[in-house]
Amino acid sequence: MNRLLLVVVILVLTFTSVSAQNFSTHNVKNGETIESIAERYFVTPNDIYALNPDAKKELKPNTVLIIPISKANPPKVTIVKEIKGFKTHKTRRKETLYSLSKKYEILEDDIKKHNTFLYANPLRKGDKLQIPIFKVTETVEKQTKDYTVLPKEGKWRIAYKFGITISELENLNPDMAEVLKEGEVIKVPNIGGEEEKEVDEKYSYYKVLPKEGFYRLKLKLGLEKEELEALNPILKETGLKNGMVLKIPYSNMAGDAEVDLKRINLIDSISDFNKKRIAVMLPFRLNRVDFDSTEDTKSSIKKDPYLNASLDFYSGILVAIDSLKTLGLSLEVDVYDTRYEVGEVTKIIDENNFEDVDAVIGPLTPVTFDKVASELRVYNIPVISPIGKKLKLYDNVFQSRPSDDLLKNKIINFVKTDSLVNNVIVISDTQNKDIAKAIMLEFNNAKQILSRKNKEGKDENYVLVDDIKDVLKPGKNVVFLETQNNGFASNVTSVLASLIQEENKDLRKKAMEIVLVTTNINSAFEGDEINNTHLSKLQFHYATASKEYNENVNNAFVKKYKSMNNNITPNKRAIKGFDLTMDVVLRLVTSENLYMSVKDVPLTEYVENKFFYKKELLGGYFNNTVYLVKYDDLTVIEVK
Repeated sequence: MNRLLLVVVILVLTFTSVSAQNFSTHNVKNGETIESIAERYFVTPNDIYALNPDAKKELKPNTVLIIPISKANPPKVTIVKEIKGFKTHKTRRKETLYSLSKKYEILEDDIKKHNTFLYANPLRKGDKLQIPIFKVTETVEKQTKDYTVLPKEGKWRIAYKFGITISELENLNPDMAEVLKEGEVIKVPNIGGEEEKEVDEKYSYYKVLPKEGFYRLKLKLGLEKEELEALNPILKETGLKNGMVLKIPYSNMAGDAEVDLKRINLIDSISDFNKKRIAVMLPFRLNRVDFDSTEDTKSSIKKDPYLNASLDFYSGILVAIDSLKTLGLSLEVDVYDTRYEVGEVTKIIDENNFEDVDAVIGPLTPVTFDKVASELRVYNIPVISPIGKKLKLYDNVFQSRPSDDLLKNKIINFVKTDSLVNNVIVISDTQNKDIAKAIMLEFNNAKQILSRKNKEGKDENYVLVDDIKDVLKPGKNVVFLETQNNGFASNVTSVLASLIQEENKDLRKKAMEIVLVTTNINSAFEGDEINNTHLSKLQFHYATASKEYNENVNNAFVKKYKSMNNNITPNKRAIKGFDLTMDVVLRLVTSENLYMSVKDVPLTEYVENKFFYKKELLGGYFNNTVYLVKYDDLTVIEVK
């Protein structure tokens, strides 16, 4: 038996036991390609390759392919046979009705019908037969119906409702816009007697990524295959498909920290086009700016760090507002100068009506932020802190900056889960002895190295080669470096880089790999004294609240920012202003309010920042996600 045919038979038997109605077969004809077959059955070439792996190598005529039936367009094939004429055939020895039916690609009954003597007599040598010649017309009908988009429905909700992927929905509606509008009529599958699935607000929803299997989802979501199938019965029929939307328990994830969970793009889910009112509070301190001349104004900006930071952050907000308006969203943005004064904040709240404000971004400084949050709490208005870390989390507070503990735990857990680590070393100065001690408690067999000290017992901020060399082991060594001192960081990284050793069998030297990490990324690792070549050589890993965007990628935000700001490249504060504003507004227009968005949207991600809010039991919301990055060939990249 042909090996491909054998595989087909085995697969057919396997799938028949699961759900025979979800697969069909196709006999390949001359000139057909995988692409043309996929188009005919409304599936993708990859869908066919998944069930017919040998088809990647060669597609031969008469090969039998297994075809998955797309729920988006289950094909209804109608075959019409029309007689064009007849051909005379004189029967030869050993010919049978079966062999003749195969030769002329017709049914045995077709031969008998036009040679009625064969109903009573067997076929004999020399019989003259009339062989019908058919014109076969085969039509494939799409099974769709019109559907009117309901309020607050985006692509993913409709795809989930009809048991298809977002891509399949888009294929049904090639002219569909990025954002669906209430009352819009689109094409959806005609699922017959099946019930449309409803989006249950008590659950979260997850979009399956390319090449994701049940094992990967178990790591991400902490759910076994059987649990996912119980929540999503369609999985038993179709298996996992790229782009399908799964129901999962609300905020269900493995562990407390955010894992690699990618949420559905909020732009796909915009449902509320009513005007949103946003208040922005920043310490511009314009009352301190000297406007007598351009030079005086520039000088004021340079001298005032609060004004400088506020202008950067606000420049990103302006780009976000422009981007949101291009999506058809209507915004009213009130901008207030808090002057970095609690009294000014009180005055702003007293003299302005905040009752219909949907969200407040800012203030930047802790004391003024606390005042705003506590005052607006009575109106249940969400107040989002751009940079604060140790805030009093009233029930209306959103802390967008992740905590230091989350950053620390991210890198410690990363090291713990690396099975190749052979040795852990902790290097620190006196100022960081507490964090060094905490790391030592996490790794029982870790070795500790402290900065060399002078006669008075004060740190000299250096170590010697032998200090580190004596505690290294062959294999993979992970070194925690905890310091805020530029000189100490420079000294340690230089020494470590010099001790990396490749295997040399001739000299009987074993490989010595050294990976540098820190629980607290700070200016000590970014100053001019640090050699980035050393950091790259040491694969320097750290956790960070924001990653660096790739300058080599054509980034739409960067392009727009430059066009709006005289070709100036955005800094981190500007990017945070953009990311945070985009997130706040998109959450408002895709959920009932910002609070409900925490349940509706577990994770969002933009240019350099991502947001995964969790609620304190008796308090507000905190961002529970960070990036893990490393130096690689003089570039900082995200560790997946």
